[in-house]
Amino acid sequence: MKQIQTISILSLSLLTLFSCTEQNDRADGYGNFEATETTISAESNGKLMAFNVEEGQQLTQGSFIGYIDTIPLALKREQLAVSKELIASKSRGVLSQINVLNAQLAAAEVNKVRVENLIRENAGTQKQLDDINGEMAVIRQQTKSIEIQNAPVMTELKSIDVQIKQINDQIEKGKIINPIDGTVLVKYAEPNEVTAFGKPLYKIANLSVLELRVYVSETQLSSIKIGQEVEVKIDTNEDMESLTGTITWVSSEAEFTPKIIQTKEERVALVYAVKVKVKNDGRLKIGMPAEMWIASN
Repeated sequence: MKQIQTISILSLSLLTLFSCTEQNDRADGYGNFEATETTISAESNGKLMAFNVEEGQQLTQGSFIGYIDTIPLALKREQLAVSKELIASKSRGVLSQINVLNAQLAAAEVNKVRVENLIRENAGTQKQLDDINGEMAVIRQQTKSIEIQNAPVMTELKSIDVQIKQINDQIEKGKIINPIDGTVLVKYAEPNEVTAFGKPLYKIANLSVLELRVYVSETQLSSIKIGQEVEVKIDTNEDMESLTGTITWVSSEAEFTPKIIQTKEERVALVYAVKVKVKNDGRLKIGMPAEMWIASN
């Protein structure tokens, strides 16, 4: 009887030890690596004259990788420049007329002062002063009339300047400049193809640091905080390899466990998404599965 009791206690101990070991061998979160993927699209219409991009190529921010044909835009800009010069010549003619009238007005003002002095000395008449005042009023009216006629010309010149600026902006957007450091993931276009505004050209992502999105239960939230270092394990040929990651984001709202990660029984559970930033030495790929282990466990 004592032997049976001893065997029962031993069996219970082994079962408890096995259960604890199984629990400790379970990761705190499961997920896949992801990166911020940016799709670079064409900003103008035309033929793709040059496009020096290959999938897997490393690109730096601000690098020139190609351009779209801008000859039609350049010709339109030249046409606007000719029109501007023609309109400007008309405006210069109007301005010269205004200058002549201003000179006449200045001369009339001098005569007015002279006549006023003569009237004080009883050597001039009021009629002379009235004639000069009338002459000055006519000159001012003529000047105002010419300025009104010149206003549409000036407006047209400003409109042409705006059109030229717009064309310059379109020509500048014909240059394909890479916006971020990263690796080309997908190439959508080839040189000599005709592209259009908004058409994708290539997709790029910075793969030097990837984010592991994992899901944890509500009971695990107390042991997780932003900036905390955790252990990230990935599959290898022989065993799992450990990397160091840093928690950068914790979801504020719960969601249902994604079907691709947990078993059927656990899918109904509510979990919280967590992002872990991991430095990539070249082995990590987008979509690769991984595990998160909290160091305290």
